Amino acid sequence: MIGQAVSLGLSATLTRLATTALRARAPGGRERWERKNYAGRNVELYAGPAAALACAVGTGRVSPAAGAAVAVAGICGAYDDIAGAADARRGFRAHLRALRDGEVTSGAVKLFGISAAGLVAGAFLKERPLDRLLAGVVIAGAAHFVNLVDVRPGRAAAAVLALGAPGLLRTGAGAEIAATATGAAAAVLPDDLGERAMIGDTGAHALGAALGAAVVAGNGRAGLVAHAAAVVAATVYGDKVSETVRALGGP
Repeated sequence: MIGQAVSLGLSATLTRLATTALRARAPGGRERWERKNYAGRNVELYAGPAAALACAVGTGRVSPAAGAAVAVAGICGAYDDIAGAADARRGFRAHLRALRDGEVTSGAVKLFGISAAGLVAGAFLKERPLDRLLAGVVIAGAAHFVNLVDVRPGRAAAAVLALGAPGLLRTGAGAEIAATATGAAAAVLPDDLGERAMIGDTGAHALGAALGAAVVAGNGRAGLVAHAAAVVAATVYGDKVSETVRALGGP
Protein backbone atom coordinates (compact mmCIF):
# COMPACT_ATOMS: atom_id res chain seq x y z
CA MET A 1 0.00 0.00 0.00
CA ILE A 2 2.99 2.30 0.46
CA GLY A 3 3.61 2.43 -3.29
CA GLN A 4 0.00 3.39 -3.95
CA ALA A 5 0.11 6.12 -1.30
CA VAL A 6 3.30 7.57 -2.76
CA SER A 7 1.94 7.50 -6.31
CA LEU A 8 -1.35 9.07 -5.27
CA GLY A 9 0.33 11.82 -3.26
CA LEU A 10 2.87 12.64 -5.96
CA SER A 11 0.21 12.77 -8.66
CA ALA A 12 -2.11 15.01 -6.64
CA THR A 13 0.74 17.32 -5.66
CA LEU A 14 2.12 17.60 -9.19
CA THR A 15 -1.36 18.33 -10.54
CA ARG A 16 -1.89 21.18 -8.09
CA LEU A 17 1.62 22.59 -8.63
CA ALA A 18 1.28 22.46 -12.42
CA THR A 19 -2.16 24.10 -12.25
CA THR A 20 -0.75 26.93 -10.14
CA ALA A 21 2.25 27.38 -12.46
CA LEU A 22 0.09 27.47 -15.60
CA ARG A 23 -2.33 29.92 -14.01
CA ALA A 24 0.56 32.22 -13.07
CA ARG A 25 2.11 32.20 -16.53
CA ALA A 26 -0.93 31.62 -18.77
CA PRO A 27 1.12 30.83 -21.91
CA GLY A 28 -0.38 32.57 -24.94
CA GLY A 29 -2.59 34.84 -22.86
CA ARG A 30 -5.36 34.20 -20.38
CA GLU A 31 -8.08 34.26 -23.00
CA ARG A 32 -6.62 31.07 -24.46
CA TRP A 33 -7.16 29.36 -21.12
CA GLU A 34 -10.81 30.23 -20.68
CA ARG A 35 -13.96 28.57 -22.00
CA LYS A 36 -17.67 28.78 -21.35
CA ASN A 37 -19.11 25.63 -19.83
CA TYR A 38 -22.53 24.08 -20.51
CA ALA A 39 -24.19 26.73 -18.31
CA GLY A 40 -22.42 29.66 -19.96
CA ARG A 41 -20.03 30.27 -17.06
CA ASN A 42 -16.38 31.15 -17.67
CA VAL A 43 -14.07 28.38 -16.50
CA GLU A 44 -10.30 27.83 -16.57
CA LEU A 45 -8.54 25.12 -18.61
CA TYR A 46 -5.35 24.84 -16.54
CA ALA A 47 -6.48 21.70 -14.71
CA GLY A 48 -6.57 19.54 -17.85
CA PRO A 49 -2.92 19.89 -18.91
CA ALA A 50 -1.84 19.73 -15.27
CA ALA A 51 -3.68 16.43 -14.73
CA ALA A 52 -2.34 15.07 -18.02
CA LEU A 53 1.23 15.93 -17.01
CA ALA A 54 0.85 14.33 -13.61
CA CYS A 55 -0.70 11.17 -15.09
CA ALA A 56 2.00 10.85 -17.74
CA VAL A 57 4.83 11.36 -15.24
CA GLY A 58 3.31 9.12 -12.58
CA THR A 59 2.44 6.35 -15.02
CA GLY A 60 5.84 6.65 -16.66
CA ARG A 61 7.52 6.01 -13.30
CA VAL A 62 5.92 2.57 -13.31
CA SER A 63 5.90 1.83 -17.05
CA PRO A 64 7.59 4.15 -19.58
CA ALA A 65 5.50 2.66 -22.42
CA ALA A 66 2.23 3.28 -20.58
CA GLY A 67 3.41 6.75 -19.58
CA ALA A 68 4.08 7.56 -23.23
CA ALA A 69 0.57 6.41 -24.17
CA VAL A 70 -0.93 8.65 -21.49
CA ALA A 71 1.14 11.58 -22.73
CA VAL A 72 0.00 11.02 -26.33
CA ALA A 73 -3.62 10.80 -25.17
CA GLY A 74 -3.23 14.14 -23.41
CA ILE A 75 -1.53 15.75 -26.42
CA CYS A 76 -4.22 14.50 -28.81
CA GLY A 77 -6.86 15.79 -26.43
CA ALA A 78 -5.13 19.17 -26.26
CA TYR A 79 -5.07 19.36 -30.05
CA ASP A 80 -8.80 18.72 -30.13
CA ASP A 81 -9.40 21.28 -27.38
CA ILE A 82 -7.65 23.91 -29.51
CA ALA A 83 -8.29 22.94 -33.13
CA GLY A 84 -11.73 21.49 -32.56
CA ALA A 85 -13.09 24.11 -30.18
CA ALA A 86 -15.53 25.45 -32.78
CA ASP A 87 -16.38 22.06 -34.31
CA ALA A 88 -19.88 21.00 -33.26
CA ARG A 89 -19.47 17.44 -34.57
CA ARG A 90 -19.35 14.79 -31.88
CA GLY A 91 -18.75 11.06 -31.96
CA PHE A 92 -16.51 8.85 -34.04
CA ARG A 93 -19.09 8.37 -36.78
CA ALA A 94 -19.20 12.08 -37.57
CA HIS A 95 -15.42 12.35 -37.76
CA LEU A 96 -15.11 9.18 -39.84
CA ARG A 97 -17.71 10.52 -42.28
CA ALA A 98 -15.70 13.73 -42.56
CA LEU A 99 -12.53 11.69 -43.15
CA ARG A 100 -14.32 9.74 -45.90
CA ASP A 101 -15.12 13.09 -47.52
CA GLY A 102 -11.47 14.12 -47.40
CA GLU A 103 -11.52 16.25 -44.25
CA VAL A 104 -9.13 15.35 -41.43
CA THR A 105 -10.81 16.66 -38.30
CA SER A 106 -9.22 17.09 -34.89
CA GLY A 107 -11.48 14.30 -33.70
CA ALA A 108 -10.03 11.94 -36.30
CA VAL A 109 -6.50 12.88 -35.26
CA LYS A 110 -7.49 12.11 -31.69
CA LEU A 111 -9.10 8.79 -32.62
CA PHE A 112 -6.15 7.42 -34.57
CA GLY A 113 -3.47 8.99 -32.39
CA ILE A 114 -4.76 7.58 -29.12
CA SER A 115 -5.55 4.21 -30.70
CA ALA A 116 -2.02 3.92 -32.08
CA ALA A 117 -0.48 4.93 -28.76
CA GLY A 118 -2.58 2.34 -26.95
CA LEU A 119 -1.53 -0.42 -29.34
CA VAL A 120 2.15 0.50 -29.03
CA ALA A 121 1.91 0.52 -25.25
CA GLY A 122 0.11 -2.82 -25.34
CA ALA A 123 2.95 -4.28 -27.38
CA PHE A 124 5.36 -3.41 -24.55
CA LEU A 125 3.09 -4.37 -21.67
CA LYS A 126 1.98 -7.80 -22.88
CA GLU A 127 3.71 -10.72 -24.57
CA ARG A 128 1.07 -12.55 -26.59
CA PRO A 129 -0.37 -10.95 -29.76
CA LEU A 130 -4.01 -11.17 -28.65
CA ASP A 131 -3.18 -9.72 -25.23
CA ARG A 132 -1.32 -6.87 -26.91
CA LEU A 133 -4.34 -6.09 -29.06
CA LEU A 134 -6.71 -6.26 -26.10
CA ALA A 135 -4.39 -4.01 -24.10
CA GLY A 136 -4.45 -1.40 -26.85
CA VAL A 137 -8.25 -1.52 -26.99
CA VAL A 138 -8.51 -1.11 -23.22
CA ILE A 139 -6.15 1.87 -23.02
CA ALA A 140 -7.68 3.72 -25.98
CA GLY A 141 -11.22 2.73 -25.01
CA ALA A 142 -10.80 3.88 -21.42
CA ALA A 143 -9.47 7.23 -22.65
CA HIS A 144 -12.55 7.62 -24.83
CA PHE A 145 -14.93 6.51 -22.08
CA VAL A 146 -13.76 9.14 -19.59
CA ASN A 147 -14.19 11.77 -22.28
CA LEU A 148 -17.72 10.49 -22.96
CA VAL A 149 -18.77 11.13 -19.36
CA ASP A 150 -17.17 14.59 -19.26
CA VAL A 151 -20.49 16.30 -19.98
CA ARG A 152 -21.15 17.98 -16.64
CA PRO A 153 -18.89 19.47 -13.95
CA GLY A 154 -16.97 16.84 -12.01
CA ARG A 155 -18.44 13.82 -13.79
CA ALA A 156 -15.22 12.67 -15.47
CA ALA A 157 -13.02 13.14 -12.40
CA ALA A 158 -15.61 11.41 -10.21
CA ALA A 159 -15.77 8.49 -12.64
CA VAL A 160 -11.99 8.12 -12.50
CA LEU A 161 -12.09 8.10 -8.71
CA ALA A 162 -14.87 5.50 -8.64
CA LEU A 163 -13.27 3.24 -11.23
CA GLY A 164 -9.73 3.67 -9.97
CA ALA A 165 -10.42 3.15 -6.26
CA PRO A 166 -10.78 -0.66 -6.42
CA GLY A 167 -7.36 -0.86 -8.06
CA LEU A 168 -5.79 0.72 -5.00
CA LEU A 169 -6.61 -2.39 -2.99
CA ARG A 170 -4.45 -4.54 -5.22
CA THR A 171 -0.67 -4.74 -5.48
CA GLY A 172 1.86 -4.25 -8.22
CA ALA A 173 2.20 -1.92 -11.19
CA GLY A 174 -1.52 -1.73 -11.89
CA ALA A 175 -2.23 -0.50 -8.37
CA GLU A 176 0.39 2.24 -8.60
CA ILE A 177 -0.91 3.45 -11.96
CA ALA A 178 -4.47 3.44 -10.58
CA ALA A 179 -3.21 5.55 -7.68
CA THR A 180 -1.67 8.00 -10.13
CA ALA A 181 -4.97 8.43 -11.97
CA THR A 182 -7.01 8.81 -8.77
CA GLY A 183 -4.52 11.29 -7.31
CA ALA A 184 -4.79 13.56 -10.34
CA ALA A 185 -8.58 13.20 -10.43
CA ALA A 186 -8.87 14.05 -6.73
CA ALA A 187 -6.73 17.15 -7.23
CA VAL A 188 -8.92 18.57 -10.02
CA LEU A 189 -12.31 17.50 -8.70
CA PRO A 190 -13.02 20.46 -6.33
CA ASP A 191 -12.47 23.13 -8.99
CA ASP A 192 -14.17 21.05 -11.67
CA LEU A 193 -17.21 20.32 -9.51
CA GLY A 194 -17.33 23.94 -8.38
CA GLU A 195 -17.42 25.11 -12.03
CA ARG A 196 -14.21 27.05 -11.66
CA ALA A 197 -12.31 24.80 -14.07
CA MET A 198 -12.84 22.12 -16.68
CA ILE A 199 -10.41 19.37 -17.59
CA GLY A 200 -11.38 19.30 -21.27
CA ASP A 201 -10.32 16.58 -23.67
CA THR A 202 -6.73 17.03 -22.52
CA GLY A 203 -7.40 15.92 -18.97
CA ALA A 204 -10.20 13.46 -19.73
CA HIS A 205 -8.23 11.46 -22.27
CA ALA A 206 -5.07 11.38 -20.17
CA LEU A 207 -6.95 10.31 -17.03
CA GLY A 208 -8.79 7.63 -19.01
CA ALA A 209 -5.63 6.32 -20.63
CA ALA A 210 -4.02 6.05 -17.20
CA LEU A 211 -7.02 4.07 -15.95
CA GLY A 212 -6.74 1.79 -18.96
CA ALA A 213 -3.03 1.30 -18.37
CA ALA A 214 -3.77 0.35 -14.76
CA VAL A 215 -6.23 -2.29 -15.96
CA VAL A 216 -3.73 -3.66 -18.48
CA ALA A 217 -0.89 -3.81 -15.95
CA GLY A 218 -3.04 -5.54 -13.35
CA ASN A 219 -5.01 -8.09 -15.40
CA GLY A 220 -4.52 -11.22 -17.44
CA ARG A 221 -6.41 -12.44 -20.49
CA ALA A 222 -9.82 -12.79 -18.83
CA GLY A 223 -9.69 -9.33 -17.28
CA LEU A 224 -8.56 -7.77 -20.53
CA VAL A 225 -11.40 -9.39 -22.46
CA ALA A 226 -13.99 -8.17 -19.95
CA HIS A 227 -12.68 -4.61 -19.89
CA ALA A 228 -12.23 -4.49 -23.67
CA ALA A 229 -15.85 -5.59 -24.13
CA ALA A 230 -16.99 -2.89 -21.71
CA VAL A 231 -15.14 -0.02 -23.42
CA VAL A 232 -16.18 -1.19 -26.89
CA ALA A 233 -19.82 -1.26 -25.76
CA ALA A 234 -19.42 2.23 -24.30
CA THR A 235 -18.02 3.43 -27.62
CA VAL A 236 -20.82 1.87 -29.66
CA TYR A 237 -23.44 3.41 -27.38
CA GLY A 238 -21.46 6.58 -26.76
CA ASP A 239 -24.37 8.95 -27.26
CA LYS A 240 -26.49 7.03 -24.76
CA VAL A 241 -23.64 6.99 -22.24
CA SER A 242 -23.21 10.75 -22.49
CA GLU A 243 -26.95 11.38 -22.31
CA THR A 244 -27.30 9.19 -19.23
CA VAL A 245 -24.52 11.03 -17.43
CA ARG A 246 -25.92 14.37 -18.54
CA ALA A 247 -29.32 13.43 -17.11
CA LEU A 248 -27.75 12.68 -13.74
CA GLY A 249 -26.72 16.31 -13.60
CA GLY A 250 -30.18 17.66 -14.24
CA PRO A 251 -31.24 19.99 -17.07
